[in-house]
Amino acid sequence: MTGDRLRDAVIAERGEQVELLAALRPEQWDAPTLCDGWRVREVIAHTTMPFRTSLGRMLVELVKARGDFNRMADRCARRDAARLPPEELLASLRDNVAHPWTPPGGDVRGALSHDVIHGLDITVGLGLDRGVPPERVAMVLAGMRPKNIAFFGADLAGVALQATDLDWSHGAGTPVRGLAQDLLLVVCGRRLPAGRLTGEAAARFSRRP
Repeated sequence: MTGDRLRDAVIAERGEQVELLAALRPEQWDAPTLCDGWRVREVIAHTTMPFRTSLGRMLVELVKARGDFNRMADRCARRDAARLPPEELLASLRDNVAHPWTPPGGDVRGALSHDVIHGLDITVGLGLDRGVPPERVAMVLAGMRPKNIAFFGADLAGVALQATDLDWSHGAGTPVRGLAQDLLLVVCGRRLPAGRLTGEAAARFSRRP
């Protein structure tokens, strides 16, 4: 997988998200996503933070959070979502579709993963009918190493995740089947709306109706 292909995928993903977000109704910006405690506006405030914040400012915020990156991300997302209207958050994404940002210690695949996962947090959370191209999801899944999976803290013991649209599986045990993009969310510790997964253990990774 070349860096150019990954970068093209990042640009395509952000561009598609811009189109989707531009069509949201005002109340949908305040709707919950799969990120617990975050509405659409918090998710976009988070994904666009690197475009609006210098490295120095980021380090200051990390110090304020006592070195806890997740605490810093949550605090900044809530702050920016409260002070920036949806139009400004959308403009930040639109103006930075080709931004070269990569996660600290990560690479272009990490940037793609960040965008795809949070995009799914929004679309699946809102019940929108958007499918990420399977080849793009495959790029993200190809970068999921044990340390990445451990970071999300998902309990995948005793189950075999099996994609129905890609040649991809993970783990051993009771089969849990679904679209690759839904299984990616499972790996990332998200609970999905009921009915998106099949298998005896599907309810373990699903939200109650």
